[in-house]
Amino acid sequence: MLKHIVMWKLKDEAEGADRLGNAREMKRRLDACANIVPGQLAFEVTLAQPGLEATYDVVLYSEFTDKAALDAYVNHPVHKAVVPFIGAIREARQCMDYEV
Repeated sequence: MLKHIVMWKLKDEAEGADRLGNAREMKRRLDACANIVPGQLAFEVTLAQPGLEATYDVVLYSEFTDKAALDAYVNHPVHKAVVPFIGAIREARQCMDYEV
């Protein structure tokens, strides 16, 4: 199994919205990527929560059966459609893939 974890820090303002508005829109768009390919075992998008420590604004936690399933996800048209929006609103991105 392969775990794919991504964190994004968002710009204060971008694409006509503030950080929280963009975080919510990003979550909505990413949530549409759940279960789009065979081998996608888990998919969770969450936003930083007031009162809890967070250095990033949005996190994606996902699991795939193997690298081929992750590659299928990355190249799927639904996922590819989200990428330009995220690129426009993000300040920083961290990612880690690992096998378990």
